[in-house]
Amino acid sequence: MSPPLLIRGARLLTLGDETGPLRGSDAGDLVAIDGGDVLVINGAVDTVGTAIETPPACEVIEANGRVVMPAFVDAHTHACWAGERYAEWEAKLEGASYLELLARGGGIMSTVRSVRSATVEQLTEQLLHRLELVIETGTTAIEVKSGYGLDAATELKMLRSIASAAEAWAGRVSMTACIGHAIDPDQADPVRQTTDETLGVISAAFPGITIDAYCESGAWSLEACLQLFDAARAAGHPVRVHADQFNDLGMIPEAISRGYRSVDHLEATTPEHLSALAGSGLFGVMLPASGFHLDGRYADGRAFIDAGGAPVIASNLNPGSAPCFDMATVIALSVRHNRLSPAEAIVACTRNAAALLGFQDLGRIAPGASADLILLRHTDERALAHDLGGRHIDAVFINGVRAYSATGE
Repeated sequence: MSPPLLIRGARLLTLGDETGPLRGSDAGDLVAIDGGDVLVINGAVDTVGTAIETPPACEVIEANGRVVMPAFVDAHTHACWAGERYAEWEAKLEGASYLELLARGGGIMSTVRSVRSATVEQLTEQLLHRLELVIETGTTAIEVKSGYGLDAATELKMLRSIASAAEAWAGRVSMTACIGHAIDPDQADPVRQTTDETLGVISAAFPGITIDAYCESGAWSLEACLQLFDAARAAGHPVRVHADQFNDLGMIPEAISRGYRSVDHLEATTPEHLSALAGSGLFGVMLPASGFHLDGRYADGRAFIDAGGAPVIASNLNPGSAPCFDMATVIALSVRHNRLSPAEAIVACTRNAAALLGFQDLGRIAPGASADLILLRHTDERALAHDLGGRHIDAVFINGVRAYSATGE
């Protein structure tokens, strides 16, 4: 049991009392309190307001007008991997496209080969190192996908590594089995093998885990994804899907009709499909670090929100298309390129991202919520979007316990 914690005199971004995502015109509602206090007892927010009385044996932090807000929730990553892809990146700089590299056996397949040769312990150790890095940038909850296995044994190895790292890490991990990440050219019938064999193995070991696939030319076709997802839903798994990164293959209408959780990427989504997604109950997940690192293409977040959508932004942390550990960078990119406002970007990686992952006690500063908080060095939250690089975070708290401090306070 940690002692009570009182952060006093902050620009407090509460993001409201209710759970669930913010949509459309409400997607930038930060519900800010200037000169606000937050009292944390036993790891949870107890009181939010002004001039809160200090309880006995309480740690007190004077915010002096600095921003206190919910910690970041990174809702789409491939943070479990082995090996690096620097040579491939240089080839891209010389003009090779992402899909060309994938066709040459590079891209995802390059990392697949490295992951297959790694042990569970090696994957766990490397993932834990990355998770410690993201705490320093303000992320305390994160989704981590498998997907660099493409066979039952290696996908299972990845998920066990993610589970082991999650147990050892101070933050919170949501696991996703991205078993339809690429087409393995060495398999005679990869769609059948994944649907008939890998899905069953994953279901037995991790019942109810979210299933994901990459619906794209050169990867999984629309028909193949639907075959996998129908089987997954029948086995009790929720579904998320990578779609419309380079081509709109028609996944969004199917995702809406089948009740998936989210459609992620959206760079190539047609206006008609983007509007349909916004009007559905699904989340639209935008990954601007991919556009920045790959080809300068970005989802139209402004149109999505204006049509009533629930936006989420995420790092897509991976070794090939988004080597990004820092959600402040994602915020800055989403404002410049997805056309979100700074407030909408903050909501999209706190309250909305937490709702997508099912962490209803995160992403808000309200009585009963878990005290995953960040103290910025800024007195204006817009600096997160405006300032490129540098240190944004003075302190990070997980369940009311200091997990990182840049200042020693």
